[in-house]
Amino acid sequence: MDSVEIGLITCSPHDEVYSLYGHSAIHYRDLRNDADYVFNYGVFDYNKPYFVLRFIFGKTDYELGVCSFNAFCKEYERWKCQVSEQVLDLTPEEKDRIIKALFLNAQPENCVYRYNIFYNNCTSNARDIIEKHLDGSITYEGQPAKRGDTYRKLLHEHTADNPWAAFGSDLLIGVKADFKIDQREQQFLPRNLAYDFNRAFVVRNGEKRPLVKETIIWNPLGDQPVSTGFPLSPLACFIILLIISLGVFVYEQRMKTCLRWFDVTLMLLTGLAGCIVFVMFFSEHPATSTNLQILILNPLSLFFIPQVFRGKKTRWFVISLCATILFLIGGLWQDYAEGMYILALCLLLRYWRHRHEK
Repeated sequence: MDSVEIGLITCSPHDEVYSLYGHSAIHYRDLRNDADYVFNYGVFDYNKPYFVLRFIFGKTDYELGVCSFNAFCKEYERWKCQVSEQVLDLTPEEKDRIIKALFLNAQPENCVYRYNIFYNNCTSNARDIIEKHLDGSITYEGQPAKRGDTYRKLLHEHTADNPWAAFGSDLLIGVKADFKIDQREQQFLPRNLAYDFNRAFVVRNGEKRPLVKETIIWNPLGDQPVSTGFPLSPLACFIILLIISLGVFVYEQRMKTCLRWFDVTLMLLTGLAGCIVFVMFFSEHPATSTNLQILILNPLSLFFIPQVFRGKKTRWFVISLCATILFLIGGLWQDYAEGMYILALCLLLRYWRHRHEK
């Protein structure tokens, strides 16, 4: 085993949504036998039937794939992403156990696992298989990294340059994503695990030595392509909605009328978005089952559209008022997606208009 090296690979993010949080893998290199492989727990087939639907419900299966190290690096070189490796300081027995476990996991009958972004992903699997086969225990020393202390804050650190990705994740995850999490739970992100490994020590029989013996940069970080997504941020879109709502409100007040089409449009948009939030209540994802944003993204609004469209008396606006107040109170526990408070203000304006409609 003197010729064998095992390392934790960390890849920087690129602009594809599935890669916004980076990637981890395990590098196995045998200098004597000219073996050079990457064990990658992040393999998935986007073309499988109902992939998106299965992902939404948390029923996505990932695989442990094995490829040559050169092919792996070339793929990330194409994305201009940095590929770094932390070569681990392991005993021959530990190397042997990890290698055997990796090849056993890579067998067709063992390679598939149920993916979970927070608890069971490419990074957590790489960490677990290393930890499990050490002779001692790992301790982390030194100054901890300054990082978010909830799942939501950690996701925000990686979506600062992609506001729509941040909005999408904030829209789908609920109050559980705002609970405090410990150091181990924060290691679901590749960057966090790499940082912790750099200050990790293995304690064996009372002796302590660093887990990482050297760090190698295989691919330098290149100039990342500029994303050409939707030109307006979510906040800008909600500000435009508020301006339109205020304009409609002023027009209605002056003309002593009520623009039913605007109510129907607002109810349709919030109702359809609410259907997505409601579906996530039944997802296997860990942080989507309690999402207070459903109080203003309410699918019940769809059932009241015919009455509002015909100008009939309806209790919907009273229901919307009560739900919006609960939503504002719920902000004490859950961090909402960008612009949700502006949407709440728009809904309150509609209640006020209908409350004083003659």
